[in-house]
Amino acid sequence: MRDITHFIDGASVAGTSGRYSDVFNPNTGEVQARVALASEAEVGQAVASAVRAQQTWALVNPQRRARVMFEFKRLVEANMDQLAEMLSSEHGKVIADSRGDVQRGLEVIEFACGIPHALKGEYTEGAGPGIDVYSMRQPLGVAAGITPFNFPAMIPMWMFGVAIAVGNSFILKPSEKDPSVPIRLAELMMEAGAPKGVLNVIHGDKAAVDAILDHPDIKAVSFVGSSDIASYVYSRGTAHGKRVQAMGGAKNHGIILPDADLEQATKDIIGAAYGSAGERCMALPVVVPVGKRTADEVRERVLAEIETLKVGVSTDAAAQYGPVVSAAHKQKVSDYIQMGVDEGAELVVDGRGFKLQGYENGFFIGPTLFDNVKPSMKTYQEEIFGPVLQIVRAETLEEAIALPSEHQYGNGVAIFTRNGRAAREFAARVNVGMVGINVPIPVPVAYHTFGGWKRSAFGDTNQHGMEGVKFYTKVKTVTARWPEGAVDDSAFVIPTMQ
Repeated sequence: MRDITHFIDGASVAGTSGRYSDVFNPNTGEVQARVALASEAEVGQAVASAVRAQQTWALVNPQRRARVMFEFKRLVEANMDQLAEMLSSEHGKVIADSRGDVQRGLEVIEFACGIPHALKGEYTEGAGPGIDVYSMRQPLGVAAGITPFNFPAMIPMWMFGVAIAVGNSFILKPSEKDPSVPIRLAELMMEAGAPKGVLNVIHGDKAAVDAILDHPDIKAVSFVGSSDIASYVYSRGTAHGKRVQAMGGAKNHGIILPDADLEQATKDIIGAAYGSAGERCMALPVVVPVGKRTADEVRERVLAEIETLKVGVSTDAAAQYGPVVSAAHKQKVSDYIQMGVDEGAELVVDGRGFKLQGYENGFFIGPTLFDNVKPSMKTYQEEIFGPVLQIVRAETLEEAIALPSEHQYGNGVAIFTRNGRAAREFAARVNVGMVGINVPIPVPVAYHTFGGWKRSAFGDTNQHGMEGVKFYTKVKTVTARWPEGAVDDSAFVIPTMQ
């Protein structure tokens, strides 16, 4: 049995807690490795390494830190195939999606390569008689990231890329379901020239999370996961005086107006709903056609597209999506499908009976479609996080705007229309953090910022872009005056100071 270790102070470190978690191959259902789960002491060991490293790393000028990020980017690109295969074998997403996972993370690394510009402060000459005022951004110290299983490359790089570039050291606690890629990224960061201890990776469960949230030397924590745990992380972390950003769940809607290009909109929705088996916080699991005619046509088009979808093993280049991450998650999604039936929604396509020949024990769920879903239904109110698409019919644009606006989650939303005025009004009024106009998955580019509203995000700072720079730095403002004439040094000797 292969053991997956921690990465502390630039080296692989075997776990000492005696606790492990199985790592599965979702395609076959077989255990392929076990990962060590850290104790509080092991978290402390990683933090001690990070503290030592940060004191030196913060003194490295931004241009030289940027050179490390440039080299890290080059190394990740050179190892893209290995990273994608490693990711697919533990997560289950198809290779194309795994490569996209790595690539979207690299886009934030590219932003971090320009960190000298992003760290420039502000300057006011002559704010008063002979007085100048300027500001500088300085690193916090040690930051930490707690990341989910669904993007084991992208989300860690979203966090540690900016955090390290601005001069912090970083503790990463990835999901124990697919832990190998984060370890490989840490190895590549050391190879790129970062000092040992600048990026540490510790694996674990709640014990490790609590140790991170409680440790006094960790100054900031970034989290992505479910909303209930995000709320917990935010509350406990801030109670210990930390800066916390905690991204939670989502229930993203796709509004289709009657004038939309229905062929293109349907293809977009199919990819957004079923891609990566729906295990994306920016997936689009709810489609809201406006008007009966639009809804009926969308339903028929979606059905036709579902018939062409190929579900396969993650290494199948022709497959649109692969298995979900675990047997427990497969059961959870199946339970939601049954709940939808019990609530009275119309189950148009049932993916629960899907079996892939030769991989009958894999964690596969076929594409599932519900129609006539009502806002009062629990399956609409909660995040399913699987290959399940729900049609919620609306009669007017006003009703369509209200659905995502009044939902407990507010991560992303999309509208499909040719009407610029309707799209502009929708974007201005909808109570959601990220909006797509004829874009089904509106994840902003790396030099903008990512973050939802309501129960999709806790904290007031988003991820990456300049918001990321702000989150991982503190501002110091200096007011300076240089008196004319000779300086009498004796007048400034503590404690007399005349």
